[in-house]
Amino acid sequence: MTTIKPLAILTLSTFLTAPPTQASSEEANQTKRLYDEQCAGCHSASLRGSAHGAALAGKSFVDKWRNETATRLFMLTQAQMPPGAAHTLTPKEHAQLTRYIVSYNKDRLIDSPLLTSLDELDEFLTDPEATAAVDSSAVDASSVDGSAVDSSPVDSSAVEFSGAEAIMNLANNAGGFNNQTIKDFQPVTMAELENPKPADWLNWRRTAQGDGHSPLSDINTENVRELTLSWSMALSSGSSQITPLVRDGVMFLTHPDNKIQAINGATGSLIWEYRYPYPPGSKLLGGPTRNIALFEDSLFLATYDAALVAIDAKTGTERWRTEKADFRQAFTHSAGPIIADGVVVSGINGCELFTEDGCFITGHDPDTGEELWRTSTLAEPDTEAYASWGEIEPDRRGGGDTWIAGSYDPELNLVIYGTSQPKPWAAVSRGMSVDDAALYTNSTLALDPKTGDIRWYFQHIPGETIDMEVGFERILANIDGQQVVLTAGKDGILWKLDRASGEFIALLETLPQNIFDIDHSTGALTYRHDIASAQIGTTFTACPGIYGGHNWQSASYNPQSNHLFLPLHQLCSDMTPREVDLGEGGGGYGADVATYPMPGKESAAGKLMAIDAKNLQPLWSIEQEALFLTGALSTDGGLVFIGDLDRYFKAFDQGTGELLWSSRLPAPTHGYPITYEADGRQFVAVPTGIGVFRALTAVIFPDIYQPPGGGGLFVFELPSGP
Repeated sequence: MTTIKPLAILTLSTFLTAPPTQASSEEANQTKRLYDEQCAGCHSASLRGSAHGAALAGKSFVDKWRNETATRLFMLTQAQMPPGAAHTLTPKEHAQLTRYIVSYNKDRLIDSPLLTSLDELDEFLTDPEATAAVDSSAVDASSVDGSAVDSSPVDSSAVEFSGAEAIMNLANNAGGFNNQTIKDFQPVTMAELENPKPADWLNWRRTAQGDGHSPLSDINTENVRELTLSWSMALSSGSSQITPLVRDGVMFLTHPDNKIQAINGATGSLIWEYRYPYPPGSKLLGGPTRNIALFEDSLFLATYDAALVAIDAKTGTERWRTEKADFRQAFTHSAGPIIADGVVVSGINGCELFTEDGCFITGHDPDTGEELWRTSTLAEPDTEAYASWGEIEPDRRGGGDTWIAGSYDPELNLVIYGTSQPKPWAAVSRGMSVDDAALYTNSTLALDPKTGDIRWYFQHIPGETIDMEVGFERILANIDGQQVVLTAGKDGILWKLDRASGEFIALLETLPQNIFDIDHSTGALTYRHDIASAQIGTTFTACPGIYGGHNWQSASYNPQSNHLFLPLHQLCSDMTPREVDLGEGGGGYGADVATYPMPGKESAAGKLMAIDAKNLQPLWSIEQEALFLTGALSTDGGLVFIGDLDRYFKAFDQGTGELLWSSRLPAPTHGYPITYEADGRQFVAVPTGIGVFRALTAVIFPDIYQPPGGGGLFVFELPSGP
């Protein structure tokens, strides 16, 4: 009979110095898995941190913690981590995480109190009172007695179970489904991408112009109350910031795990499944993959490890793979490509760390994957814009990420992208001031899709210093004969630009803000004095804060009414700039941040605003406690669909803002809802599964139930058609 022994507490000093015995190796592997499961989504697999979690390695962490004790670090993680769910880990698991963090930084912590206090942590953990709550049921897999190996031939259908973990691995990876082929698949032309059939959803926001609006109207204000669930599909765990595509009733569903499925859009039946084998350390922030692209008979996926792959839309087989950058330098993707003039155009993320390349946008050949051009989003040497970075060397310049896919104007033949802020976040942390514009960060860029040449740019916030990026959706609208770009940033400012020239037209402050003085005639912004002059360690308040205002939850635009439907977060942040390693390979975010609802909006942090895009005048707004966490979807049925933190998917009347229908789902809604037709019926689909946003919402909205899992796609239709 197998003997199971209790798992002894391994001292931290042993963890750092013990020879790699089977037991210590297994303990290290268990700790790494624990960190990957519980922490990596916010703090990254490399501990470098992210916008959702502080760095746990490097200069900023060491400077902050070197003079503290290991026990204090343990007590902090036990009290606060994971956000809103600290009680879900045992003291032993928190101790393992503390050991892992200290171990990762040990070369920088020589002779520091954090390292020399390890014995104190060991003593604390062996104190019967302190460890009374330790779960004694845990087992050391390496102590389980093994059986003799049988060298005789075995049936190929037999499975060896070496332990409980092997059973779990088998369960997670087992499956007898055989991929099918989509019959009679019709290749998607460039003309169709520019003007999709009403039944299809071919681009990230349905049209190449990014409006997020559908001409379908079978589901409308008169019958939306009859909507019922038609089918659903479970999603891989992670941040479900996804957008399904639909072609002739076949849905191409992206998962937050670099996985794509082809599904019968009318029944939910799986046709084929594709999994990209990414390195675990390349997945960041729960692995959002906000969109894929479809052109001719190929799907295009931007992967976690900074590559681009083409997949046969009929069979789900990979056609080619092109590496854009080295993911080990932090490069990754959160948004996918778009198709512009027959070119696969995509940006890149992970630009908080200093590299020689910096952030960029590329164009690739859709047939071969060959890179056709590469345009830096940071001003390059020998250009007029280069001086906007002051004296900062080119390999010490960070930021300029493209978190969101671009839009395409076929008439002007322009690709329109938004870039994010310079990094580190605070100007003082990067050795600059707000007078250093840092081009082309926080800008709208208009590119030639064949060459990548920048035709024009407009910088919304020169010298940005709060993580107040304007890097989200670009909606290309034609209003009374004028070609415009509409976009909003975390500061809640809605911008209207001339699409042909990039010239400023107008702006609207959609929320009260205390960050800038604004010249409404030119769009020029001037920072509040204490923000502009903030030094390392100086705390200032910004409303809206670093989560918005507006965020990645995209607006929709009805081209018939010229009405825009904009999701907003009524939140503020306190920010404290920190010193950042500005040496080779350094960089990071470089700030401590606390976020909370705007004063007076504690029960109204979520907001949906309707705006007349002609004159930028508000029409109506909805406020509620729960944040709206999906993009908006408007239709010719007079509806606006949107989902929220409190697990509701809702439909509002476009004209009045009246709530007409809602359905409560198993988990917070997330990502981008779509509508399409299959078998002659209209469907509406919305993803769930909150991912890393829960690090914020679980703390500031503790009364709203937010399960950490529950990722899925939920598809609704009328009971018996229109």
